[in-house]
Amino acid sequence: MTDIPTILFVCVHNAGRSQMAAGYARALGGDHVRVRSAGSAPADAVNSAAVAVMAEEGIDLTRAEPKQLSDDAVATADVVVTMGCGDSCPFFPGRRYEDWVLADPAGQDLDTVRMIRDAIRVRVEALLADLTHSPIDPAEGAKADRAGH
Repeated sequence: MTDIPTILFVCVHNAGRSQMAAGYARALGGDHVRVRSAGSAPADAVNSAAVAVMAEEGIDLTRAEPKQLSDDAVATADVVVTMGCGDSCPFFPGRRYEDWVLADPAGQDLDTVRMIRDAIRVRVEALLADLTHSPIDPAEGAKADRAGH
C-alpha cells in the first residue's frame, strides 16, 4: 500500500451506495486517502434520494457522476469495497477486498435511504480508522468537506 491509500467503492450502478461511501470517505478522510467509485453497469445519474440524504450531512453529491468500472481502477486501488456487484468486479492479487452487504437505495423512501447512509458512514469511519491508523473525528471531516476536499 502506498503512503496515501486509494479506496475504490463499487456497486452495480454507481448511483447510490458507492457514491455515498465515496462522499463520506472524501469528507472524513480528507488528504489522508484517495477515493474513487465506479459501477459494473453505471446509471445515467446519481440517485436523487442519495444526493438528498448526503446533503443533510453537508456532503454535496450534485456533481457526482456514475463511472464505468475498469480493470485499471481496481489495479490501482489499495482497497476495493464492493456493494452488491457480485462477480463483475475484477480480482487483482495484492488488493484488499471488502464486500459490504447493504440494501440498494434505488426506489426506497428517504427514511430507508437515511438508514443505508448511516450504515455506510459507520463502515467508512471504521475503514478510514484502519487505513490511517487513527480515529476519524467527524468534526475534522466536516471542516475538510467545507474546505472543498
